[in-house]
Parts: sequence; C-alpha cells; structure tokens
Amino acid sequence: MEWLQRWMVVVHCLVVLLILTENWVIATGNVTYDGRSLIIDGQRRILFSGSIHYPRSTPQMWSPLIAKAKEGGVNVIQTYVFWNLHEPKPGQYDFSGRYDLVKFIKEIQAQGLYACLRIGPFIESEWNYGGFPFWLHDVPGIIFRSDNEPFKFYMQNFTTKIVNLMKSEGLYASQGGPIILSQIENEYQNVEAAFGEKGRSYVRWAAKMAVELQTGVPWVMCKQTDAPDPVINTCNGMRCGETFGGPNSPNKPSLWTEDWTSFYQVYGEEPYLRSAEDLAFHAALFIARNGSYINYYMYHGGTNFGRTSSAYVITGYYDQGPLDEYGLLRQPKWGHLKQLHAAIKNCSKTLLEGVPSNFSLGQLQQAYTFTEAGGGCVAFLINNDQRKNATVQFQNQSFVLLPKSISILPDCQNVIFNTAKVKTKPNKRIIKAKLKFDSEDIWEEFKEATPNFDDTSLKSNRLLEQMNTTKDESDYLWYTLRFQHNISCTEPVLAVKSLAHVAHAFINSKFVGNAHGNHSVKGFSMENPITLDEGMNNISLLSVMVGLPDSGAFLESRYAGFNSVEIHCTEKENLYNFTKYAWGYQVGLLGEKLQIYKEENLATVEWSKFKLGDSSNQTFIWYKSVFDEPGGDDPVALNLSSMGKGETWINGQSIGRYWVSFHTPKGKPSQTLYHVPRSFLKKSENLLVLVEEIGGNPLQITLDTIRVTSLQHEDDFSFHQLPVPQQST
Repeated sequence: MEWLQRWMVVVHCLVVLLILTENWVIATGNVTYDGRSLIIDGQRRILFSGSIHYPRSTPQMWSPLIAKAKEGGVNVIQTYVFWNLHEPKPGQYDFSGRYDLVKFIKEIQAQGLYACLRIGPFIESEWNYGGFPFWLHDVPGIIFRSDNEPFKFYMQNFTTKIVNLMKSEGLYASQGGPIILSQIENEYQNVEAAFGEKGRSYVRWAAKMAVELQTGVPWVMCKQTDAPDPVINTCNGMRCGETFGGPNSPNKPSLWTEDWTSFYQVYGEEPYLRSAEDLAFHAALFIARNGSYINYYMYHGGTNFGRTSSAYVITGYYDQGPLDEYGLLRQPKWGHLKQLHAAIKNCSKTLLEGVPSNFSLGQLQQAYTFTEAGGGCVAFLINNDQRKNATVQFQNQSFVLLPKSISILPDCQNVIFNTAKVKTKPNKRIIKAKLKFDSEDIWEEFKEATPNFDDTSLKSNRLLEQMNTTKDESDYLWYTLRFQHNISCTEPVLAVKSLAHVAHAFINSKFVGNAHGNHSVKGFSMENPITLDEGMNNISLLSVMVGLPDSGAFLESRYAGFNSVEIHCTEKENLYNFTKYAWGYQVGLLGEKLQIYKEENLATVEWSKFKLGDSSNQTFIWYKSVFDEPGGDDPVALNLSSMGKGETWINGQSIGRYWVSFHTPKGKPSQTLYHVPRSFLKKSENLLVLVEEIGGNPLQITLDTIRVTSLQHEDDFSFHQLPVPQQST
C-alpha cells in the first residue's frame, strides 16, 4: 500500500504540474492590470511609450523610426487608427502603402516592442475632420459621438473591422502579438456635457461595445473620468503628475496616454518649445505618484501629407518631438529621456512591489519613497522651487536639489539621475541647398481660369455651406454671380464675411484682393474697393478651407464658407446685398479636376513657358519642373520660402499644403521646409508641380537636404553598480 500511496502522490504532483503548465501557457501573452500597473505575462511593468503615426511617415521610414525609439528606451509604440484613410467610401477599405496598419504593427513586433492601438475611431489628432470620413456627414439623421443609432452603427462597423483585422493577423497580445492596449473614443469628456444624457449613455455604450469585441487586452478611454469598468480612464496633457485625479477605481493603474513633447503648430503661430528638463520632470513626477505607463505624444510627429491636416495646421507635425519631422534625433530631448528611462527601469522592481509613501522635505520640497520588506528602497526627491537650489535632509544625508527638479535614488542613498541636469549635448539642424530651380528655362506654367456664373452647372438662390458642397473633395469652392449695375456709386466696396479660412475676390475676372482668418477665430471679413462696369458685372469669389475642423461637439453641423456678400457705397450705405441671390458654384480648380500634377495628365492642359512677372497678377498659376534626386541618404525637403500659398506634388504625390505668406507675430513664416520622403523620388526626372494662389517666385525654390550635427548619443551615464533587472528590459 505504501508504494500505491507514493504512486498517488507522484500522479497528484504530475496533475498539479500539468494544471500549472496549462495555466502558464494560457497566461503567456495575457495582459491584465491591477491598481499598480499593467500585468504582462504575469509580471507588472513600468512602460514608456512613444506615438508614431504610420500615415505621417512612409513604410520605408517605419523601421528606423521604431529602432530609434527602442534605442531611446521606449517599450511601446502607440498609434491612432485613421478611419477616413481606411474607409474613404462606405464599405470600401484601403490598407495599402502608408495606410498598411498591419505591416506597421508587425514591424513593431519584429523589433521586440509592444503596441498601443487607439482605434477611436474619432481621433482629433489635428487630423482632417478628426479622422471621420466625410461621407459620414451625409448619413440621414446622424449626430456624431452621441447615443445616436446611425452613428453607433457605422462606428461599431469600423471598430469591429479593425479589431477583426488585428485578430486575423494574430496581433493582439492574447494571441502572441504585440498589441497590449486598445483605446475607444478620444477625450470625449471635453464634449460630453453638450450631449446631456445622450453623452453619458454613449460612453457606456462605447465601452460595452469595445469590451464585447474580446481582444484579450485592456481598453482605455483618455480624459474620461466616468469610463465604465473594466475600461481604464487615462490622462492626457503636459503635467499629468500634477493634474491627474487618478484612476476611477482602486483596481485600475495610473496611465498617461499623451505626454505632450511640444504642441502642434498652426500657420501664423510660432512653434511651442518644451524643454527636455520639463519633460523629464513631469514624467518622473508621474512615476513617483504611482504612474506606470507614459506615452510621449508625439515621439515622432512626421508629416501631414496631402490634405490630411485639420484647420490651419502645418504639414510638419510635432517637429519638436524626440525624433523630428524627418526622423532625426532632437537633442538633448531624445538623450535626456533615454537616461530617465534607464534610471526608472533600473529600480522598477521596487517601484512596482514596494510600499509607497510621501512626506515633506521643506516648503516646496517633497520625497516619494517605495520600500520593500526585503530592503529595497527607491526615492524621488522633488524641488518645486523654480528659482533656487534646495538643500534637504533625507535618511540622515544632505542633498542639494537643483531648481524645479527631481532626483532619483534607486537605493535611497545615491542619486543616479536629476531631471534638471542634462548631460546630453544639443545638436543642430544643418540645411544644405542641393538644387536651385533658378532658371526660367526649367519651368512651365498654366494659368487657372476664373469661372463666371455662366460657366457653372450647380446653381442655388442662396449661399451654400462649403463643406456640404465640396464633400471635402477640394479645399476650394467658387461662388459666382452676375448682376446689372445701373446705380451711381463713385467708390464701391466689396464686403464679404466668411466662416472659411481664405477668400479671393475677382470682379469681371480681374483679381481685386484676398483675406484670411486664423486658428483662433471662427470667421473673418474682407473689404476691397472695386470698379464696376455699367451694365452686367460678374463677381467670382473663391472660398478656401485649409483643413476641416477636428474637434468639438456636433462636428457634423459646422458651417463654412461665405455667409454674407454685399457691395457698399459708403460704410453706412448698402448698395447691393447678394446674400440671398442667384449663385453659381464650382467645386475645386480645373487643374485639380484634371489632376495635372500627374505625369500622365500633363497634356490635358496647355502649358506655356514661364516668365517672371508682377507677383500681384500671378494668382492661381500652376508651375511644373523636373529634377534629379540629390545624392546620399539624408532627408530631403523643398524650401518654398519664396512662395505664397498653395499645394505641392512630387511625382503625383502631394507633400501637403504650403502657406509661407502667413507670418507669425515675429514676422516670419511658420514653415518654409516641406518634407519630400526619399521613397517619393526616382533617381532622375522627378516631376514637381505646384499650384500658387497669391503670387510667389518659383525661381528661388531650392531642394535641400537635412541632417543634424553628429554628436555622441551616449555619455558617461551608466549603471555599472546598479544593473538593470532583466524583467525590466
């Protein structure tokens, strides 16, 4: 019987081992969470993430961008999913080229990193229409982002499409893939109150819908304090260590989905410069206050190619991130953050398992500590005084803290990193002109015709709203009319009010002036003295959008375009009011319609030899030239500092809108360099086409290469005495 008992013990142990093995296999790839952190493969993790958006770069750039992020200590790559790119028409999907989401996620996986997929599908992101395809606007009865059946139908369709695509490729961590987090909706609490109970019920529906898709990984909602369980509410902003009220449940971790590395820039404004010290301070503070996931938005911003940017936003997106628009290191930001990441990872075990506490070290000084029963101890010593050093006593030692800084002590004794002490040297961008387009012989031009009322097929007895008329097929909408003038008026003035972004005015096909608004206001006025002929006169007004709005409640109900057109004799006298009148409309420019920026369509119009003339008469001219690719592998950009406003194509691909003539308060253009990815180029005979709205001199355009001064990435910052734990790499 003894042998039988022993045999039963052996069998029992084998059964237990089999159960444990099975459970371990099931747990592999599992992502869960508790009140401290995300738990991946059974281990708590502190994670640093970086936003890189696949359509804002090219597939050829993805691998080096991800590699540089990984070298900078990033564990996770975060991206939005761009609905309007993937479903340009209902039920018709596009995942090719720059839109190849699967390829992008697989590249993340190939480099051993995790992914965070922010499906939205509303994303804002300074992206045209917040990522919504414009056809959604025309769905009967729809109200975006509300407990509205038509909207929920299409939102669920697209979200399900993306989730199923990821599942079919085995890309969720629960399948062995890299995706550890998904996001539904985006900063909804900013607009939730506008929808009343429909907003609150929509949040509950969106969370339930997402969770029921069973991705096997957690879902998050950013800036959403009422995110329903099990969805995690997260923080967006620059200072979440100070502003975040924390998770809405003690069982959820503290996650920061957008730590803004700078800020997006719009035409007419200066870039926002956020220092490496400030970034490091607030990231360290978030970790000190029990944060366990920080995503840098953006780590690499990239380029808003084509017409993808939202209203007034420049093509260079978050150029001040750790990786600039071209994917080059932005120092000292990249290196300083790398050192911060290494310092945090060095003591992550204690941070995740130790008991947290905090106490005052002075009027503006604090200590945050994490202690383990086995003796592990980590401290963050904080000086909130922005002007002066502070000497503090901590654990029987004296420490001098730099102004507005955090010192990290992985053993509660030795400082290995201070957020205000930057050891990485700054680098400098070097721009070199490789080609000058300075000969009239290399340019040809085509003058865009000004349509009159008789040229138009779309007619209305009122001023039409622009977005609903163009369906976002073009930035441009012509408003035309004709009228009989037989009233004496010595100094007539055309007075126009617009809720678009730019207006151009033509009287009897002659240009009389233009005006534009700015990102801070919703409308603008244009008043121009004009000359009227006796008898019949034609007025042609061109309304221009520089991107659609991307945020706010009731996006589907926004108005753009002209809302008042009058001719005055004096300031107080209204001579003609055309607001309710017979108007003719033309969507877009002829060159757009014919796609004359493509080589196969060049012959559809008659090009003439270029001749530099009076820039005031050079409105709406298409220019074309050819050029060879510059040698080397440095990034390439067109320098358009001599131009005004328009759009540029290289070999049929739009590199975006330019608006050099819109100056900042300092009197300089917001952007003069426009990225030309190497993958857009051939070795020779590259076709360059521009449409110029308001004048400019193409003879001063140059093709430049971009590089940064070569500085050592690493320095003497190391942890030989405190090796990084293997589970934290």
